[in-house]
Amino acid sequence: MTAFAEFRPVMLVTGLLVATLGFAMLLPALVDIAADNDDWMIFASSGTITMLVGLALFAANRGIPKGLSTRQAMLMTVVSWVTLIAFGALPFQWSGVVPSYTDAFFESMSGLTTTGATVITGLDYAPPGILFWRGLLQWLGGLGIIVMAIAVLPMLQIGGMQLFKAEAFDTAEKILPRATQISTSITLVFIAMTGICAVAYMAVGMAADDALIHAMTTVATGGFSTKDASIGHFQNAGVEWIAVVFMVLGSIPFILYVQMLQGRFRPIIRDEQVKAFMSFLGVAVVAGWMMAHFSGNHIGLEGLRHSAFNVISIVTGTGYASTDYGLWGPHAVGFFFIIMFVGGCAGSTSCGIKIFRFQVLIEGVRQHVSQVMYPHGVFRAHFNGKPIQDRVIASVMSFFFLFMASFVVLSILLRLTGLDTLSSLSGAGTALSNVGPGLGDIIGPAGNFQSLSDIQKWLLSAGMLLGRLELFTVLVLFLPRFWRS
Repeated sequence: MTAFAEFRPVMLVTGLLVATLGFAMLLPALVDIAADNDDWMIFASSGTITMLVGLALFAANRGIPKGLSTRQAMLMTVVSWVTLIAFGALPFQWSGVVPSYTDAFFESMSGLTTTGATVITGLDYAPPGILFWRGLLQWLGGLGIIVMAIAVLPMLQIGGMQLFKAEAFDTAEKILPRATQISTSITLVFIAMTGICAVAYMAVGMAADDALIHAMTTVATGGFSTKDASIGHFQNAGVEWIAVVFMVLGSIPFILYVQMLQGRFRPIIRDEQVKAFMSFLGVAVVAGWMMAHFSGNHIGLEGLRHSAFNVISIVTGTGYASTDYGLWGPHAVGFFFIIMFVGGCAGSTSCGIKIFRFQVLIEGVRQHVSQVMYPHGVFRAHFNGKPIQDRVIASVMSFFFLFMASFVVLSILLRLTGLDTLSSLSGAGTALSNVGPGLGDIIGPAGNFQSLSDIQKWLLSAGMLLGRLELFTVLVLFLPRFWRS
């Protein structure tokens, strides 16, 4: 097979996805038309160009075998995401809400990777179509992430994700047809959850447009808001508690919701990953509550609310903020810096390292310690009641090493560009973990990424993509061996 022929299935899938994104651009055009805003022409032209390019790619590669090899699946994942992000930036650039394509690409990257870092200021007065497009980007990105985590990453054995390999994905050739079937069920659950969240927001006093956009970014654990002050703008305890509930729901494997609709409730109750995630959130919220209380910023139940909201927002990678938790003391800065790496469950919209990898790591260490203490004993690590293969443990450990190495390298590069140490460290962490806000005065919960230089924004964009696609998928493309036949 020639190199071009091998690339054609990648272009086929990418073309279909790009055409879909172009069609999605017509929705904010309708929003602008309803608001009597001339920006509808920007979305109409962006959508038309994007659809034409996507359909051209799709039409030029029709009639080829629809199976994907492992190499093609890896290449398809990276190429499709980068292409979608590049086209998703067009409305930001052409509308003039950002001064350059660098800013537009950063915003689009942050949207589709559900990171939530923004370079746009004056959100309170931004055009309605742009606000809706930001929310829709995160909603589409969140849905795409779930399908990728269920259908593609387990087959590629990325970072221990093979633990979640469904029986229907035994071979690479089954990815496309089976992913189409399972994504339909997940999409219906995703739409229903978004609708319920929007209605709940409206029930506590949020305007309909704000409610819909925040529902999309809450369920997708993305964190884009329609206000510069994020959720803190509304000063509404009901809004914050609703966000807490749906941020948690968005961080639980969506396949478990599909099973619930099929009448199978036992999996979600007995899932070790879900139990560990909820337990960690409980401990972290209490710790945050104590910090808020003793700092004197938020006392009593108000402190509990702010702790629950901000801790869960950071752990799940949503990135909303209701207050500047950097004011809770230097220990709070270290606390939030650590928990931003944790993440939610695999198969959800959440990001970060993810809970299951910590569980596998602990099980691997326990197995090794037991083997050292009792050399003649037989010990096996387990996850969800099933033995963990040694190659899975090795894969998870490799992921941890690569994640930390990427964090160190990105932090150093940001520091070399002139960014201060705290912003460099937290910027690298929030990009790789796809959280959104960093720490400090510049990119902290009360700040914005707009003042960063172009090179810093490109570095952070690369970090967001690297973290969202689970490191290996991107980095393997830089190995010469990957391109050899």
